[in-house]
Amino acid sequence: MSSITVRNIPEETHRALRVRAALAGRSTEAEVRAILESAARPEGRTKLGSLLAEIGQQAGGFDLDVEREKSPTEPMSFE
Repeated sequence: MSSITVRNIPEETHRALRVRAALAGRSTEAEVRAILESAARPEGRTKLGSLLAEIGQQAGGFDLDVEREKSPTEPMSFE
């Protein structure tokens, strides 16, 4: 996991972070992680996989319920 150092935080900001962390029942460091997580990865964001699946469906899609052949296929011959 990565780590960062944030320097020169105003004392008032640091105090507010400590209070906010205490109210949430966690350490100041855990509170800062939670704040950064919510800022960088908001709940309503569109995830890449979901976006690609939606594009695929709009382009004609495919049926995921198609039963596949259960026997293994023969390997390709290069002779």
